[in-house]
Amino acid sequence: MSDPDTPYILREAAKRLDLPTRRLFLRNALGLGTLGLLGGCKVIDGLSAEQMLSGMNDFNDRAQAWLFNPSALAREYPESAITRPFPFNSFYTPNSPDLAPVIEAAGWVLNVTGQVERTADWTLPQLYALPQFTQITRHICIEGWSAIGKWGGVRLSHFLKVVGADTRAKYVTFRCDDEYVTSIDMATALHPQTQLCLWMDGRILERRHGFPLKLRVPTKLGFKNAKHVGEIEVGNDYTGGYWETYGYNWYSGL
Repeated sequence: MSDPDTPYILREAAKRLDLPTRRLFLRNALGLGTLGLLGGCKVIDGLSAEQMLSGMNDFNDRAQAWLFNPSALAREYPESAITRPFPFNSFYTPNSPDLAPVIEAAGWVLNVTGQVERTADWTLPQLYALPQFTQITRHICIEGWSAIGKWGGVRLSHFLKVVGADTRAKYVTFRCDDEYVTSIDMATALHPQTQLCLWMDGRILERRHGFPLKLRVPTKLGFKNAKHVGEIEVGNDYTGGYWETYGYNWYSGL
């Protein structure tokens, strides 16, 4: 007779693994006849395992969204806790800041699309002129490291209000000048610490850290904090993201 806690234990164990390791874990579990307990379905081949993984991800996303408190703030730290130098990380290979895009401030604009009343492009001076706030929060990378940074910029909630975004829409998508893409739910977009970051540690954002515009979401894992943002789209169509196509959980809340 199986332990009634087995499905829960397997779910918790599997979701903490990277995708290749998770697949190996599930293949081994298949040999023990336990994988079907994860979702109450029969797993007989690789396709079934992939469907199970997808189902697990969907379940995790729904659970995290349900647990999310839009008024609870991520912890903030004193200046003495700031990590200097702040680590560089990227989605491209090799992981080198020399590959970060070179963007000229004078010609750059932020595109605003989708369910908004005002779709005019934004220049850097226009963004700098909006009300700014600073936060000292921790960036937590899915690879296992973390660092504390001082971030300055515009509340995304304020920006969405200025452009007349439909806050009943489900998603806000960010497309970047290095071809990275990610998206977040509207509740997270309206969170008071979610930020269009223009400054880091009291200086204009460096190229390596996302100049001219970075998404800062301290309630999410690091890969949701897109660099070099060039377009913001508001809408109801799920657009996923770069890492999500490789099996990472879309919601990825902390």
